[in-house]
Amino acid sequence: MIEALKSEEIVDKFGGRFRLTAVIQRRLIQLMEGARPMVERDGRTDLELVVQEILEDKIEIVEDDGSGGFEVSALDDEPLL
Repeated sequence: MIEALKSEEIVDKFGGRFRLTAVIQRRLIQLMEGARPMVERDGRTDLELVVQEILEDKIEIVEDDGSGGFEVSALDDEPLL
């Protein structure tokens, strides 16, 4: 699962390694604060859940109001925590 992070395909989904890392970090925080996973846990760690959510296109970046920030939200759903 974590091997997927080495793929350029997953890196390109968010425009580079730095942005991918930021997305993973924000989503991990959401999960730790009680957000529901968008994929089945099946004994996976939170990091593995986030990677699977990215691979299945379950989350997206929602641009902020011009401050340069962003939030992570579920596709076809309201923004997560």
